[in-house]
Amino acid sequence: MSETPEEPTGPRRVIGTPSPAPKAVDTPTESEQPAFSAEPENVRHAKNAERLVAALFVLAFLAGCGFIAAYIGLEIGTATIPPGANPVVAVLRSNLGLGISLSVALLALGTGSIIWVRHLTPNIEIAEERHELRSEPEERKAFQREFAEGAAISQVTRRPLVRRTLLLATAPLALAPLVLLRDLGPLPQTDLRHTVWRKGLRAVTLGGLRPLQPADISTPGSMITVIPEGYQDDDDALAKAGVILIKFGPDELHIPTNYDGGTLVSTMNWTVDNIVAYSKICTHVGCPVALYEQTTHHILCPCHQSTFDAANGANVIFGPAARALPQLPLMLDSAGYIAAASDFTQPVGPSFWERG
Repeated sequence: MSETPEEPTGPRRVIGTPSPAPKAVDTPTESEQPAFSAEPENVRHAKNAERLVAALFVLAFLAGCGFIAAYIGLEIGTATIPPGANPVVAVLRSNLGLGISLSVALLALGTGSIIWVRHLTPNIEIAEERHELRSEPEERKAFQREFAEGAAISQVTRRPLVRRTLLLATAPLALAPLVLLRDLGPLPQTDLRHTVWRKGLRAVTLGGLRPLQPADISTPGSMITVIPEGYQDDDDALAKAGVILIKFGPDELHIPTNYDGGTLVSTMNWTVDNIVAYSKICTHVGCPVALYEQTTHHILCPCHQSTFDAANGANVIFGPAARALPQLPLMLDSAGYIAAASDFTQPVGPSFWERG
């Protein structure tokens, strides 16, 4: 016959209440009695300090909640800024909301902790000699006594208002990292391997958004920066889709070819009227390549001096870049404008993107 377990008797613990102080195994001798008193000298002053600490902890809680609210409500992004709004003002408001709320939360929490220590905790100096790491039974008993004394010194067991408001103040700060983790966003998966370029998408000038015909780039040695049509307001797309068009003279451009075991497999003739398109993003660390030497046909990256041979598939001829600039296949659409024949056949950007 099974016995029914007895219900625990006595008061139950609630959140914010510490466990009962451990009882000493042995009754301490007179020399082991604590040499301090947990009672404050000025009870009224201690009570006022307790209320001030509690108020500061509540303020820290409210400011912590304000930080999370500002982070969510004042989010900065292309989709969150209304059309026509000044993005600089939006960023300013977000920075002010985040900075002020977090500063108030940390300042109130720190100030409350300092007042707690200075005005509620007895001023006691304790010196302990070095000893072996092995703990003897007597030392364990002494630790139990010292732990109970320390709890009394800290006023944790005697000041439930301070204890519970401290837990309340730290709750938003403990949850803030969970909210901030969403900035990591979803994993890119294969997004870094592709851009918005596709067959038939026109190339337009960066400033005037004007589509181009081969006749618009008729002078050999000309270079112009273009972007995909319709994506001028999409910063995420433009971060990978910037392209430079370079015009070559007759017999100046060496068209790359693919070989398999010494046999010609394909000729990558991705040009239109001797106009070639290369990614504007350096394959080293992603700086924009914007310098072009007409006489040598060299494309230079101003950040770390990587140099690419524009006449020979933008292969690296100098600098830390590990691979050539990806080439965008070109075609003419039905209206005779320069357009992409497909997306880049290689990932754009730094080499670590390709390996990611």
